[in-house]
Amino acid sequence: MKLLKTISIAFLCSLFSCQQTNTSQQAFEQKEETFEEDWKSLAKANKSPDWYRDAKFGIYTHWGPVSGAFVNMDKKEYLGGWHGMLMYGKNGLPNWKTGEYPKNKDGSPNHNPTSNYLHHVQQFGDPKEFGYKYLIENFKPTGFDAEKWAALFEKSGAKFAGPVAIHHDNFAMWDSKETRWNSVNYGGVDISKDLKESVEKRGMKFIASFHHAFTWKYFVPAHEYGGVDPKDYDLYTTPHGYDSDMPTEEYHQEWWAKLKEYIDIYQPDIIWFDWWLENMDEKYRQKFLAYYYNKGKEWNKEVVVMFKETTFPEATAVRDYERGRPNQPKDEAWVTDTSPGTWFYRSNAKFVETNELIDILIDIVSKNGNMLLNVPPNPDGTIPPEMENLLTNMGDWLAVNGEAIYGTRPWAIFGEGPTRIPSGGHKIEREKIVYKENDIRFTKKNNNEFYAFVMDTPKGDIVIETLSTRYGILNNDIEKIQLVGSTEPLKWERTENGLIIRRPVSFPTKYAHAFKIQCEGYKETDIGGDLEQAL
Repeated sequence: MKLLKTISIAFLCSLFSCQQTNTSQQAFEQKEETFEEDWKSLAKANKSPDWYRDAKFGIYTHWGPVSGAFVNMDKKEYLGGWHGMLMYGKNGLPNWKTGEYPKNKDGSPNHNPTSNYLHHVQQFGDPKEFGYKYLIENFKPTGFDAEKWAALFEKSGAKFAGPVAIHHDNFAMWDSKETRWNSVNYGGVDISKDLKESVEKRGMKFIASFHHAFTWKYFVPAHEYGGVDPKDYDLYTTPHGYDSDMPTEEYHQEWWAKLKEYIDIYQPDIIWFDWWLENMDEKYRQKFLAYYYNKGKEWNKEVVVMFKETTFPEATAVRDYERGRPNQPKDEAWVTDTSPGTWFYRSNAKFVETNELIDILIDIVSKNGNMLLNVPPNPDGTIPPEMENLLTNMGDWLAVNGEAIYGTRPWAIFGEGPTRIPSGGHKIEREKIVYKENDIRFTKKNNNEFYAFVMDTPKGDIVIETLSTRYGILNNDIEKIQLVGSTEPLKWERTENGLIIRRPVSFPTKYAHAFKIQCEGYKETDIGGDLEQAL
């Protein structure tokens, strides 16, 4: 009987031990589950972690050999970033999508030379002899100082920053072993390494952007023009025409090799993709996403991927709007990439005012988005004084009003007022929008604490109609209102016409002003309360 009892106890202990082991194993396997190269598996990734949603504002830098294309030129129509295409337009340039030349008024093809071609010849010589690789061979980043860059980015209030790692020109801004066309071989400096170290030691996350999918189209004009040496096909790609919309397998492998190398060496927190990647083989897009998300787990950090067009399903990564944004809030986090002027250096560049940039940031944040702002350095890598002033001014404003930006989420509605973008999407910033004092945008910290941005300095009292007692948008009583950055006591009342805030005597900043509104917590009557006696 004792033997049977002993065996039974041993069996139960063994069973319990197995159950514990199985439970532990399941937990381990769940924790260590890897992402597979298919959209269903990749949709399980946490594509917009809290640190990213809290950050709101980041910076990247369009800079490279192409920045030196027009050191002495000052015409507005020159497109620096597209110079590698346009410089070959001796007889005009076809549309890269259709292969068709633009038309004259009489319907005939326009074969006038591009302004980029004319000035490339004037500044450097015939592209057959002085092709795009000549710009690379003369890339001199003598003014690049990662410490100065990062210090300025930190001062601006950015929470993530980094380089354009590789643009359409196929030039790698890192010490690459996958391509000889890189900033160490031509320039003598590992831009990515230096910038990563300087950015991260200041507590910012590191972002890198990749634009080299479009290289397949970018250098078609070079092959059409002639003069490309076959030994340089590793830069210009193998010859093909405008009608080639699917790159070769070799091109896909080279695209992936550069990307994988960068991930392995620099471990970026964010990877941002330009458009046209949606045209490449789906299996390579899935390969990247699975590899990067799995690497994030290996590094024990949550990484973020940003994309345009249909590169990835929206369930798997963060959608980007180039120089644009939605005209209403979105449930999913999103991002705008924009520039205060041209994308690359231009000697006569015109920059937007700080006020406009701050208003755009507020509108973006109120709709559940982040801003990725471009900084275009000079050809030598120094940052233009105009950009320094713009970033410093933005940082000064955020130093005061940042609590209403960072770590916030959309409120019940994004805003009120007459000034709205007419439609959401890419490049809507082409239409200049000027916000007025009766334009309001909202953000919130929690259910009982939110912010109302008055988008311009008011001349009189502030009326926020959304907060009227007639509407059911705010059902809690307001307990306190204060102007962020000010200790001045405010006089206010909530009426059927709206929340009326008497104009403060002074404002802490020149631009949009944030009012912090604190409400009493939501309350419900307990069972057995006084109300029961009256029923």
